[in-house]
Amino acid sequence: MEGNGSKAQDSFIWANLLHLSYNMWGDWEHPDVTSPYHAAKPYLRFDDGLWNELLHEMAGVGMNMVILDLGDGVQYRSHPEIAVEGAWTTERLRQELEKMRRMGLEPIPKLNFSTCHDQWLGDYARRVSTPEYYAVCRDLIAEVIDLFETPRFFHLGMDEEELKHQRLFEYVVLRQYDLWWRDFLFLVHQVESKGVRPWIWSDYVWEHPEPFFAKMPKSVLQSNWYYRAKFDDTVREVRAYRDLEAHGFDQVPTLSNWTTPENIEGTVRYAQKNIAPERLKGFLLAPWRPTLEECRDRHRDAIAHLERAIAGTATLGQV
Repeated sequence: MEGNGSKAQDSFIWANLLHLSYNMWGDWEHPDVTSPYHAAKPYLRFDDGLWNELLHEMAGVGMNMVILDLGDGVQYRSHPEIAVEGAWTTERLRQELEKMRRMGLEPIPKLNFSTCHDQWLGDYARRVSTPEYYAVCRDLIAEVIDLFETPRFFHLGMDEEELKHQRLFEYVVLRQYDLWWRDFLFLVHQVESKGVRPWIWSDYVWEHPEPFFAKMPKSVLQSNWYYRAKFDDTVREVRAYRDLEAHGFDQVPTLSNWTTPENIEGTVRYAQKNIAPERLKGFLLAPWRPTLEECRDRHRDAIAHLERAIAGTATLGQV
């Protein structure tokens, strides 16, 4: 089957990360965690009304892509045991994907396989790097690619797999050195073997620049991230944009109102100055909130700031 990318191969990406499942953080309610959303729940946290509202707003401001974090929010036919209460059926997912396409929003799947953000895998999150784990990952990637009708990209996550990010977890899993690379490249192969381009968060490069640039395939689309307003090249997170450019990687920088909404327009300006046009493939907005009614203001604020960024950079995209 020819992938959906054939219709949008040259389009500049203005994407938004939306969550079907938000079970990607801690495994329990730690008293030192102030966010009410970080602990995984056995039910779906998702509001249909807000979902539809955000899709219409995104289309209205000129965005053209949705990165949909699926997690345990789908009743996968290959592994139905993963689904939480209220998870979408595969039929419902296909209907929503078609709705997005009709609105001019290209749907791209995301499953985060970082051990810091894989609570959605349930018991399999405690069986990392075992034959059973590999089989589950292979099955899920293949099924999702089929459900999305061979999408242009597949976001694998892979961020923050470090002890400092799991220090409040009851159960900690870390892959290091060659094991991290073996598992990562296994996932990349599963995606590429289906004719789809892998996409990841790039923060592994912050702590491990030498192995990153020695081993990271150029075929993997990179989304570095930095969420503050001041773009100082002495800051490693900022410098990573230029380092990725110097090594010839395609990039989709991440924008967010996680710390300040000023980051959204600031990232666009910085990327335009420091990433060659042929390698700057677009931008990815990440509000980092579940798709819930009480998070409406955060989502709408992010889209509003991106609208201003899009209006100021019309030469970058077909908007």
